[in-house]
Parts: sequence; structure tokens; C-alpha cells
Amino acid sequence: MTKIGFALSSEEFTAPELIRTAQQARASGFEDFMISDHYHPWVDRQGNSPFVWSVIGGIAATTGARIGTGVTCPTVRIHPAVIAQAAATSATLTDFYLGVGSGEALNEHILADRWPPADTRIAMMEEAVELMRRLWTGEVTNFDGEYYVCENARIYNLPDRPIPVMVSAFGPKAAEVAGRIGDGFVTTSPDADNIKVFNESGGNGKPVLAMVKVCWHEDEQQARKLAYELWPNSGLTGELAQELPTPRHFEQACEMVTEEMATKGKAMGPDPERYVSSVREHLDAGVTEVYLQQIGPDQEGFLRFWWDEVAPRLDV
Repeated sequence: MTKIGFALSSEEFTAPELIRTAQQARASGFEDFMISDHYHPWVDRQGNSPFVWSVIGGIAATTGARIGTGVTCPTVRIHPAVIAQAAATSATLTDFYLGVGSGEALNEHILADRWPPADTRIAMMEEAVELMRRLWTGEVTNFDGEYYVCENARIYNLPDRPIPVMVSAFGPKAAEVAGRIGDGFVTTSPDADNIKVFNESGGNGKPVLAMVKVCWHEDEQQARKLAYELWPNSGLTGELAQELPTPRHFEQACEMVTEEMATKGKAMGPDPERYVSSVREHLDAGVTEVYLQQIGPDQEGFLRFWWDEVAPRLDV
């Protein structure tokens, strides 16, 4: 069954704003949520980065909606045993899924740990998931892995159901790991090739989640300008998003990004058919859950536009 959910940007909003927007989105009709987990915003103009686990608690307590992280890196900045406890507590409050990925230096370098190469980060993520699942049994856990050690650890507060682990991937190797160890797949683009690898590696029949950035505004040019100002990093290619360590470095790299590059492929402006086409493009690629992230401050305007103009045109 296809789900259309709402994505919350920790990079753009304070904790109270995120909770208030989630309440408004839930009241408008959205039942499923995804929220980004960052220590820094990508660029300073985004301006925020609250601690996601506090925000999830506020959203869970006031909406009762299904929510998950899009995504958490359980490998460097926070030990997976701590993430396992945070996720377990969240799942006792509401229907929760844990999205995981191999991370970015932007968030993970802050304790001066070495930033590993991509293959090592993927292996660390796989081991982290193994450790978290052992802890979620509620048994006393001792673990001596290649990357993590855990001694006499037990999580006492657990949900009634297993916590789904949705694994993010941006290349075939990570997609293979996602299919092998994940309960679902997280992506930010309608990449049919990666989804195919996920399905062929054990993911067939499992959910595929996509966070889709859009920018509703009555004036398309203003929408494009806003998206470019707040998310120029959307136009960066290659491995820069994983390797650059600070918002300042991203801003320097984004000097090479044009408005066209930053807004390419995104639904912008007041035409509902563009949003319909974007959703259908993702569904055609194999996505089963689409999470819409409205760029900019006018979250209420987008919610009205979505339910009045777009949702009635979608047969989902």
C-alpha cells in the first residue's frame, strides 16, 4: 500500500517549530512522518539543528503519529548502544522506525574521530545494526565486534513490536547491504537501479521510503529562489555531501551551484500537476512511501495546497 507522508527538516526549524508543524500536518491528514537527524545544518542559511530525539518525543506525545529518522548515523558521533536505547524509548511512545545510514563528516567529525572511507563506514553501519538488534531483545548483552564493544548492557524499556530498521543507500554496494540487513530502504531520489539492487539482495516486498523536497509558493520564481537560497547543497554531486566537514565548506562548494542545479527535478510553484508528476515518478521507480518536505517557512500554505489541490489528483 502506498503511503504519502510528511518530512520535517531539522536543518530549517527549531524544536518547537518542528513539533508545531507536525501537529498541524497530523491535523490536516498526514499519518506518517520522517525527520532528519543532524548535528549541523548543511549551510548556515538553514539555521537550525535541534537534537532529534527530544523532538521525536514531543511529536510522539502530541500527535501519536508514525515517525522515523531520515536518517540517523549510528556509528561515530553516538555509539549504537545509545542509539538503540533512544530508538527503543521512542518506540514505546509511538509507532517508530529507525532510519540509518553511513553518515556525513558534517555531523560525525565533531568529536575529532577519524572519518573513515566509505567501505569502512558501511561495514560499521552493518555491525551497528547487529548490535542494536541484540540489545532490542532485552537480554544482557556483551558484544566484542570489529568496531564496537558493549559490556553488560541491557535495555529495559522496549516496545511490544520489533523496531523496523530502514537503511539508506546511495550506491549499489550500500543498496546490497540495505537489502540484506534492512527492514526497508531509504532514498532521496527515484533511483530505480538502486531500488532494484535492494530488491534483489533480499529487500523484495519491503518498504522503500523516499524523502522528496518540494517548494510550494504562489510565484514559481519565488519558490525557485527560496529553494536555491536554503538548499544550494541539493545541486552538489559525487561524494562531497559525505566528505565536507562544516557548513562553511558546503557554502564554498555551493558557490559553483546554480539555481537550475539546485532545483532540478523538484516540484516548485503553484502548479499541482508538477507535484503529482513527482510523486508518480517515485512510485514508478519502486518507492512505496513518499515523504514530502516543504522547503521554507510556509508549511501551513503547503499543507492547504496539498490537500486542496494535489491529493485529490492522486490515486493512491
